[in-house]
Amino acid sequence: HLQLVESGGGLVQPGGSLRLSCAGSGSTLDDYAIGWFRQVPGKGRERVSCISISDGRTYYSDFAKGRFTISKDSSKNTMYLQMSSLEPEDTAVYYCAADYLDYCSGDVPRYWGQGTQVTVSS
Repeated sequence: HLQLVESGGGLVQPGGSLRLSCAGSGSTLDDYAIGWFRQVPGKGRERVSCISISDGRTYYSDFAKGRFTISKDSSKNTMYLQMSSLEPEDTAVYYCAADYLDYCSGDVPRYWGQGTQVTVSS
């Protein structure tokens, strides 16, 4: 079955940029709807972005529009989340996720990475 491993988190100053990676193994990401979520302690997981398996469209939550970009490199079986103009409010654990069913409209994906911490602070 599909396994996901994130990397690229860390400490960044406000206004800075960071790129998260999520490597897939055991199956090809091309067969899945893929995306990113984030979670702050004490709150539920929040959708960040998603690539639909049905039509290839990308979806972003309002806070991510214009600042975050989701992408995929099929040759590396890896998805990315490029984040720019980061704000302290973006501090969270970021998770990549995937499902062979399209979850971009609101369902919960089946496969999750372990999470990577992003801290935006001066």
